[in-house]
Amino acid sequence: MTTSRTAATAAPSTWLTWEVVPRGVSEIFFQSNTWTGLLILAAFVVADWQMALLALIGAICSTLAGVLMRVKTDDITMGMAGFNGTLVGAALFVELGGGKVWTYVLTVVGALVCGPVTWFFNWLFATPALSRFGLPSTTAPFCSVTGVIYVLTTSLHVESSSHHAFDESAGSLLRSLLTNVSEVVLINNVWSGALILVGLFVASWKVGLAAAMGSVIGTLCALAMGESAETIVEGLAGYSGVLTAIALSVVFLRSTVGSWIYAAVGAAITAVVTVAMTDAYGGPHFTWPYILTTWVLLVIATFIPALKRP
Repeated sequence: MTTSRTAATAAPSTWLTWEVVPRGVSEIFFQSNTWTGLLILAAFVVADWQMALLALIGAICSTLAGVLMRVKTDDITMGMAGFNGTLVGAALFVELGGGKVWTYVLTVVGALVCGPVTWFFNWLFATPALSRFGLPSTTAPFCSVTGVIYVLTTSLHVESSSHHAFDESAGSLLRSLLTNVSEVVLINNVWSGALILVGLFVASWKVGLAAAMGSVIGTLCALAMGESAETIVEGLAGYSGVLTAIALSVVFLRSTVGSWIYAAVGAAITAVVTVAMTDAYGGPHFTWPYILTTWVLLVIATFIPALKRP
């Protein structure tokens, strides 16, 4: 989800390798790292092999959409065209199940559509009124495309089978520190969360630490706001804060003491936005709490001298 630097110059055959796909998966967490992407794919497999397959199909199709739309070479090789499609595949598995042909068809279509939707957001943020803020499209294409599919396929929805026994004990709440991480990719699984967190530390210790910070803040804020133990333990209250913490501490702002404090505040605000959106709308809001909070805080950051862009 970072910004490219150079235009495409080489033929696809010279740079479109298998590593582009796992890098696209890793870009869900703003990283262009093959090993991180492979660990995230392993996290999908741990949760459900069909979910992993759909995520992989989504990554491949959205990457191909980027190639067809002549996205810059650096963007493709870094995985910038793949992460939204990965999330589309994961989300459609949760919504429609993995045993239906329609799930695979819609994953392909949704992942391909992420290409032009990404173009639209990039165009929007490049307009004179918004260009000064340097806003990223981030996962907005995924949320937009999957939100439309969700509404249009209501009759095909399945009930999630990823619920686990829970209680309000300290050990159970500690589980949320990992499920907050795994729920970023719509997985409710401690081991998947652990694999993803390891992958983030592989990419950068700062990124791993920021994810852990966002997870802790998300859980603490959810507890303070009286969220149910089930919601907290399954990571549904804290996952967006994980992304906000990473985005503001080390990705879209230069990593300083100020950016980390700002990221911590952002993670707390994201928790409030998550609760507000949950109360206002019964359906899934995906990563919109992270997106909206990060956009607003990046705008505000342009007026704070201590917060610099990379």
